[in-house]
Amino acid sequence: MNYIAPCLYAFGASLAFAFVFNIPRNKLLLSALGGMLGQLVYVVFQLVISNDVILYLLATIAISLYAEVLARLTKSPTTIYLAVALIPLVPGGGIYYTMLYFINSEIDLGISTGIHTLLISGALAVGIIMVSSTVNLVRKVMIKSKTKIRKKIKYGKNT
Repeated sequence: MNYIAPCLYAFGASLAFAFVFNIPRNKLLLSALGGMLGQLVYVVFQLVISNDVILYLLATIAISLYAEVLARLTKSPTTIYLAVALIPLVPGGGIYYTMLYFINSEIDLGISTGIHTLLISGALAVGIIMVSSTVNLVRKVMIKSKTKIRKKIKYGKNT
């Protein structure tokens, strides 16, 4: 199975959406690399894990970590990298087929496809929330410890 082609396609799709979203020129390639990273994580873990919902979760966690790190390094919002990189993972086909099955009165197929699509969407949301919450918690702990250290330095060790 070819693993490089899907990653290149994800890079191209992410780059195209980066233009659509008016991402600054100096951040275009970095944001598109996030989409490529997500697809790479998906195809690499596909060798070990057969459940695609978990694969989407792992890819989203990787993309979210990438976006958080790059946002700090480039002093820009996380959404610049996150929104663009998530585009290749969005279950557009699942949404389309769910609607098609319901229109064609294939209710059972529509429900099963719809539930699967919702699970994938939920995995995307959970992955973003997990990383975002963890980063915010770590930042708060670091700020609090810096404040304590400054107080100790300013007022002496006995305070």
